Amino acid sequence: MSASANTRALWQIHFCVLLWGFTAILGKLISLPALALVVWRMLLVSVVLLLVPRVWRGLYALPRRMWLIFSGIGIVVALHWLTFYGAIKLANASIAVTCIALAPVFLALVEPIITSRPFAPRELALGIAVVPGVALVVGGVDKAMYLGIAVGVLSAFLVAIFSSLNKRYIERADSLTVTALELGAGAAFLALAGFCIPMLGNPLPMPSQHDAGLLLLLAMVCTLLPFALSLVALRQLSAYSAQLAINLEPVYAILLAIPLLGEQRELSVQFYLGVAIIVLAVVIHPWLKSAK
Repeated sequence: MSASANTRALWQIHFCVLLWGFTAILGKLISLPALALVVWRMLLVSVVLLLVPRVWRGLYALPRRMWLIFSGIGIVVALHWLTFYGAIKLANASIAVTCIALAPVFLALVEPIITSRPFAPRELALGIAVVPGVALVVGGVDKAMYLGIAVGVLSAFLVAIFSSLNKRYIERADSLTVTALELGAGAAFLALAGFCIPMLGNPLPMPSQHDAGLLLLLAMVCTLLPFALSLVALRQLSAYSAQLAINLEPVYAILLAIPLLGEQRELSVQFYLGVAIIVLAVVIHPWLKSAK
């Protein structure tokens, strides 16, 4: 892998992070419950991708085993987004994106097992370095948000699972094809679960005009583009390196939440100190890697 390819992949991931920074904001602004929001988000993206001939050719050429593998990964992605937006609804956007910063801790343990690469103790150490930051974040919010934090931590664990699986299998298929298959399978799984388990609520309610416009923005600009681009970048980066860059998402989301949602009224100085520790861990990782 050349240095220029690695640099380009890092820029691609950071661009994805910038777009993903808007997803938490949109999730808070859209009035739909978490299940319906995720089903509509995944369904819209997969339908648009199915209009692309390249995607149909990729799906036709994909072996049945890979169909099953990518569909299974899509279900994990769906559960991640469901818990992510559940954390937003139970707490707020800033809390949800900050909990995702725990993903490197899980990735340092999960990725070596799934991708058969050597275990790196330094990655686990850097992942653990964000834990004090997350602890400060938890201590800086009202107890009513603790359930949202727990759901957010589960969401971070699911990130580690599907990121590692995508890293292992992405070389075997076109990125747009994988995106269509994973998001389509995830949407179908959640919709079926919603229809079979009434207590989960209607998975496909008709959105209002306001919600429909925000859903299109969420699906096309903040989902389709960064999801496919991140899969391309994963060809050059480890899932761990990519996730550390993605940990900057709380910075973008919190900066956006202040003027758009006024969430600074719900958060303390202790919360922002925790976020600063998380960001510091993100900055230190590439510096240590280049020094080595």
